[in-house]
Amino acid sequence: MEQEMVSQSDKALLVIKTESCEKDATNVCVHVLNNSTPFPTLDHKGTEKWRTLFIAYKTLGVVFGGLVTSPLYVYPSMQLKSPTEENYLGIFSIMFWTLSLIGLVKYASIAVRADDQGEGGTFALYSLLCRKININILSSKRSCANSCTTEKQSKLGKFFEESLVARRLLLFIAILGMCMLIGDGVLTPAISAWVEILSAVVLIALFLLQKYGTSRVSFLFSPIMGAWTLTTPLVGIFSIIKHYPSIYKAISPHYIFTFFWRNGKEGWLLLSGTILCITGSEAMFADLGHFNKSSIQIAFLFTIYPSLVLTYAGQTAYLIRNPNDHKDGFYKFIPSAVYWPMFVVSTLAAIVASQSLISATFSIIKQSVALDYFPRVKIVHTSTRQEGEVYSPEVNYILMLLCVAVILIFGDGQEIGNAFGVVVTMVMLITTTLLTLVMIIVWRTPPVLAALYFVVFFVMEGVYVSSVFTKIPEGGWIPFAISLILAFIMFGWFYGRQRKMEYELTNRIDMDRLKTLLSDPGIQRVPGLCFFYTKIQDGLTPVFGHYLKNMKSLHNIIVFTTLRYTMVAKVPPHERIIASKLGLKGVYGCIIQYGYADSLSLEGVDFVLQVTDGLQNHVRDLFDQAQSTTSLDEEIADIKEAKLAGVVHVRGKTRFHISKSSSWFDRNMIAFYEVLHSNCRSALPALGIPLPHCIEVGMRYEV
Repeated sequence: MEQEMVSQSDKALLVIKTESCEKDATNVCVHVLNNSTPFPTLDHKGTEKWRTLFIAYKTLGVVFGGLVTSPLYVYPSMQLKSPTEENYLGIFSIMFWTLSLIGLVKYASIAVRADDQGEGGTFALYSLLCRKININILSSKRSCANSCTTEKQSKLGKFFEESLVARRLLLFIAILGMCMLIGDGVLTPAISAWVEILSAVVLIALFLLQKYGTSRVSFLFSPIMGAWTLTTPLVGIFSIIKHYPSIYKAISPHYIFTFFWRNGKEGWLLLSGTILCITGSEAMFADLGHFNKSSIQIAFLFTIYPSLVLTYAGQTAYLIRNPNDHKDGFYKFIPSAVYWPMFVVSTLAAIVASQSLISATFSIIKQSVALDYFPRVKIVHTSTRQEGEVYSPEVNYILMLLCVAVILIFGDGQEIGNAFGVVVTMVMLITTTLLTLVMIIVWRTPPVLAALYFVVFFVMEGVYVSSVFTKIPEGGWIPFAISLILAFIMFGWFYGRQRKMEYELTNRIDMDRLKTLLSDPGIQRVPGLCFFYTKIQDGLTPVFGHYLKNMKSLHNIIVFTTLRYTMVAKVPPHERIIASKLGLKGVYGCIIQYGYADSLSLEGVDFVLQVTDGLQNHVRDLFDQAQSTTSLDEEIADIKEAKLAGVVHVRGKTRFHISKSSSWFDRNMIAFYEVLHSNCRSALPALGIPLPHCIEVGMRYEV
């Protein structure tokens, strides 16, 4: 079940071909249709309901850990000076409406509907836009919705297609959102630290569990978070009854206006603490690939949201009667009779709270690798039922080191809290911006509704951003430093990949040129069967021309082979290999399709036998259609003879050669890309080809 993610030229094209159902992707379309869910029967519907409820229970241990444990640090993070009853009522009113509008309306009701083939997050929103309008991320590999439809494009979509500055700004926003979310994944575990060394040890153990997959981790953590989610509101109800039964009058927005009227600038600065009540809400969207929309909505609406409202109400009720206890606003409002059981539950909940952003980080790294915006890393699919449930060893251990470093360096928690607020607000603001564009360009939402959504949430989150930005000198710079490093890596990788793609498309070998090359009398045809691996769909890689020019020989039978990653768990054996004849003697094409749970291996004779059998069947079909058997036996005999003579697998290994005429920017960015390329994984999965049968052809692309 392990595999390495292929680059944009493999995966992105597959998704597009599957949607467009073009002639050369017919088999792919049939495959997807054959694996679609049948029309549900009554029994099936009942089973699905229980399965959805079970998945909703599992989300407690992964998706909502950061959000539901926010009462541990919201009040302690506020710099309250002689707080009054009116201050606390205003703060609770702000938190209630923040949870209701951002958590319930924005994320649980709207954002989760904006998935890109089951994946969520800011990069999924950008990918949706790329599939709808030509903004040069998918290059020529655009979706059918883009290239085939006659649907009239929106004015905003045309604006982005025509404006280079707008496209670059949109790309910058998407990259910033992704980098900030990864920064969130670094800070979420750190903010729960209570003893530095102990926290570091516990976090290392948490990261070591990630290799077992989200399903197993959630099964382990869900009872802990379930206990926390159910017990804290009970304590909150007790506190409300005992201390301040009329707390819910603060639901009225009147208390928000009164709070700002009384406190002015001090009230505005306190927003940097109240924003933490919604921290972790972005995981509802980012973790979509690990679960599904319905389960996340059910869990939030029926457990998380009421739990948080009751817990914050209980905390506020206690603090109204004990106004100077806000520095330890959670543990002091717990009744002494249940203090130690709640202490154990809260400690365990704080430990596993970071799981939501850890899982989200795996998802967004997978998305960015698939779109060729991040160096290739190993991606392990830990579930055969959920395509988005992934784990990356390299990302996991780097994230672990960063989290431990943040804890040990900024162990007092105050600077981490300030940094955390910056991350939370920036990710929310970027999501609002991209989601508004999706509404207008993709969903075609009426402009009035889209404008209403944008104004309400952009203004609300913009006020929060203005407040938390005052904390940048006090720790808020941490996520910006992390994001800057990640953004530089992403841009350097993408720039190098774009230059490489430009070279290959400019110098690709089409069928006419291939015919000219093979007609050269100096080219010797030698016995044997050669699999030449290529990623270019419209033509052949220039590496083949380089190989032919220098070797001056070619096997009697050559099969240009493309590996294609599909969005299903397993590809049926009869649909695994698609063979075709390219119109020249002894020259064939072959597409190998594999799913995310397939174990792809070309070792042994089975693969060669499958391909040669597929070629022979394809040749027979061609002759049957032409109603001719003139050279059928001869061509089949050539294939069999070549296989017996020997099999070799050839793939390219390319590097850049930077010419002296290149600009300073090109020289440095290409050099940086070469460093990244030398240390990342191969674009091809681990094929298991026997080393004696494998040849790598090196070539330098001059830029």
